[in-house]
Amino acid sequence: MKKRAMSPLNNSTLLLGAHMSIAGGVATAVERGQRIGCTTMQMFVKNNNQWKGKPLTDEDVSTYKKLLRESRIHPVVVHDTYLINLCAVDKEILKKSREALKDEFDRCEALGVQYLNFHPGAHMGAGEAEGIKRIAESLNVIHQRTPGYGVRSVIEATAGQGTAIGYRFEHLRKIIDLVEERERMAVCLDTCHVFAAGYDLSTERGYEETFREFDTIVGLDRLVAFHVNDSKRELGSRVDRHEHIGKGKIGIQGFSFLMNDPRFSNIPKILETPKGPEMKEDVENMRVLRGLIRKK
Repeated sequence: MKKRAMSPLNNSTLLLGAHMSIAGGVATAVERGQRIGCTTMQMFVKNNNQWKGKPLTDEDVSTYKKLLRESRIHPVVVHDTYLINLCAVDKEILKKSREALKDEFDRCEALGVQYLNFHPGAHMGAGEAEGIKRIAESLNVIHQRTPGYGVRSVIEATAGQGTAIGYRFEHLRKIIDLVEERERMAVCLDTCHVFAAGYDLSTERGYEETFREFDTIVGLDRLVAFHVNDSKRELGSRVDRHEHIGKGKIGIQGFSFLMNDPRFSNIPKILETPKGPEMKEDVENMRVLRGLIRKK
């Protein structure tokens, strides 16, 4: 894969946004994102707590695409539903998970979405090696059923809570290596997850070492998105609890490193922090992040 081109860091080209609700239809996510000044965003493509969702109509798709074309938002990242576990021990859950993720690929392809982000899964006692193998098998099955799709399969690094796989960069590498269509694979790094997993983003030394290690093991060319969340819990806690920017254990300095890193100027940075229906918290967190960019 080609090395990523660097762009100057400035607020006018910054890809910054948040996870937007699809209450009222997928097109409403674009409207919400526009309203608070997102230049990128994340959304679900169906109810995130149900295996099956209401089918997308032609009108749903055309309205979404029209609003997106008229907006400043690009690209859009879709997050998979929370029920999906690509390495489930229970055969019925594994089958449902594969069907559900395949359905989400179909929806993303219809909407023209570039990135489908998913958690690798929890091995539920089967062991990490078996879990990694089963995740790759799930992706191979889904890829075989979605030939020619333009949607990238984006593995999200996890905090390692419970039996979750993906809290070490080596896990991500092993999954990718076992996937047959490796060119479809990409990675999303959640700052809270990475920090809780033991990668110190709060200090300059820790930050540089984290991305040196990621580049060596996975490759920066696989990185297509960040979830920018502070962490309520301490370094290495393996507990996934998101906090507002600068209010958690990573702290404002850690996000300053990220916002001023030219290697990541073209990568979407998406908030998943707690918020109310008016999204004032998203507006404030984006203001804080923009304010960290050093003027040249």
